[in-house]
Amino acid sequence: MTYTVAVSGASGYAGGEILRLLAAHPDVEIRTVTAHSNAGQPLIDHQPHLRSLAHLTLQDTTPEILAGHDIVFLALPHGQSGQYTDALGDVPLVIDAGADHRLTSQDAWDSFYGGAFHEPWAYGVPELLIGGIKQREHLRGARRIAAPGCNASTVSLSLAPGVAGGVIDPSDIVTVLAVGPSGAGKSLKPHLLGSEIIGTANPYAVGGTHRHIPEIRQALETAAGASTSAVPDIRISFTPVIVPMARGILATSSAPIAPGASDADIRAAWQSAYGEETFVQLLPEGRFPRTADVLGANTALIGLAVDRPANRVTVVTAVDNLAKGTAGAAVQSMNIALGLPEDRALTINGVAP
Repeated sequence: MTYTVAVSGASGYAGGEILRLLAAHPDVEIRTVTAHSNAGQPLIDHQPHLRSLAHLTLQDTTPEILAGHDIVFLALPHGQSGQYTDALGDVPLVIDAGADHRLTSQDAWDSFYGGAFHEPWAYGVPELLIGGIKQREHLRGARRIAAPGCNASTVSLSLAPGVAGGVIDPSDIVTVLAVGPSGAGKSLKPHLLGSEIIGTANPYAVGGTHRHIPEIRQALETAAGASTSAVPDIRISFTPVIVPMARGILATSSAPIAPGASDADIRAAWQSAYGEETFVQLLPEGRFPRTADVLGANTALIGLAVDRPANRVTVVTAVDNLAKGTAGAAVQSMNIALGLPEDRALTINGVAP
């Protein structure tokens, strides 16, 4: 069976990456691409690397144009997807790459985003531990999927095994991320101009203000298998730093070692979580990833260190924010929902140099 697909926000970075992956997918036909201010223009003018899709023209983003497809991907700014998802009830599968359907707490949404709150959908991080099982079990047959925030899924995948295994104390998590500016989208922003980021590293959303914090907390709470009456004490100091690379996230996260956890226990927690996974890989002891190793790949590479003098576990994780961080996770989740091979149109191989 060939599934017909529409991609909204197709002129942006996330939409372009979704299209790049789907262009190599043998089970889908990219029939429609939409945009807002760029509607009416050839897709190739905005995504010149997508040569196989040069025949497509950007249409207006309306429910009427998006309807009538088997699958709709929404790659829109946060707060804009909900107005369309409410009108796409007849579409068999809708995948939102924005934040509108990620959070289960309206209070968290109101505090970090604001605007209309929409129901949470199945979270598109298949490898994430959920109370002893993997999130992929909740994605099988799903009709509505919320693709993750790139920073959020990187940190969540970094720490969930330690929380689930009880080998770290999640009440004192510190994470610092080096991130590429493509994660902020394609709209013109003066602080993301080349002259502003080349040759410097710029922290932003410092002091607990980043919108991905409640998403990480939510993921780690579910990793702990917490009921609503027994939510673990999860506190996160989260500091992202823009660095001059177009794509990529290098997240360095640490948390105190739980009392009684041995070095072997700690490594076993991550090995048990990811030892059989294709797209999330724990590196050998003493090895740590680079963002260059995952460029263009649907791969998260994880290095783990036990720092006994500091009594902390340090986890270093590298992802391509547009691939595994966003579009790759969306396509991987789509494959699971449709019962296709999970790795269809996805690669673990990066591009080097």
